[in-house]
Amino acid sequence: MKRSAAFVAVLLVALAALYYTQRHQRPIAVSANAVVDMVADAQRDLTRTPMRFTRLSDDEEIAIGNELAQRYAVTAQLTAEEHAYERYIQRVGFALGQRAHRRLPYSFYLLPDRNLMNAFSLPGGHVYVGEGMLNLMTSEDQLAFILSHEIEHIDHYHCAERVQVQAHLKNLQLDVVGALVQIPLQVWEAGYTKDEELEADREGLRLAVLSGYSPYGAVTLFEKCAKLHKEYVIHAHSPEQEISELAMQSLEGYFRSHPMPSERLAQAHELIAQNGWQDRTAQKSFRVEYEVHNGEYVK
Repeated sequence: MKRSAAFVAVLLVALAALYYTQRHQRPIAVSANAVVDMVADAQRDLTRTPMRFTRLSDDEEIAIGNELAQRYAVTAQLTAEEHAYERYIQRVGFALGQRAHRRLPYSFYLLPDRNLMNAFSLPGGHVYVGEGMLNLMTSEDQLAFILSHEIEHIDHYHCAERVQVQAHLKNLQLDVVGALVQIPLQVWEAGYTKDEELEADREGLRLAVLSGYSPYGAVTLFEKCAKLHKEYVIHAHSPEQEISELAMQSLEGYFRSHPMPSERLAQAHELIAQNGWQDRTAQKSFRVEYEVHNGEYVK
């Protein structure tokens, strides 16, 4: 009798808890972004499990990356100014790629969207920077850090492992490269685990310094991100937004998929202290070179 009473009591508590959680659920927006977030969360959780995959060869990773990159190809004609931005990204990126551990055919692209405040990479060496992210920068050292961060996502197999996880989730065959185009492009913009993001920060900072850039490029960029994060929190639901709605969505994705700016900033300062980089404060100006004929930009 006592056991029955105890069982009933436990059952009532469980039902009460279930009722409370159902009545107090936070509303979740139904949108394409929400679906991508769910996919990205599932992928990030899966990478935390002790699953072990047979690592892709470099040739396989490059072939998969090239297939995916075709879907990101910019079909619209770039303006002369956008061409100059892309050449600048390529010049800085190629110099960094020469010092990466893995000898991959790194390539760098501009995504001409002023509301895209993000950068991301694909397997095999493709790195993309949104024009909105470039507009945040005031030094070449900041650009070098962002590119180095994305190179390290490739260099440390974060991108390749994401392919393997997504192939597993969708029952895709890794040796059938064409089938992998079923992986949503947004998955590559969704960020990685916290540990992987911080690893890309650490190794990216080392790569940038090794290439002759100031570690304070990362510091000043993180400080700007912290300020943006504060503005985002204040204005995200305000009727009078200081940032456009599209840019706000881009920031939401970036802040959701990366560690807090304060944590990234603290790690950068710790690395600078550990490696004795405190005197490397001088940063190069952000210089985009244009060709101008008769007062107009030309390619």
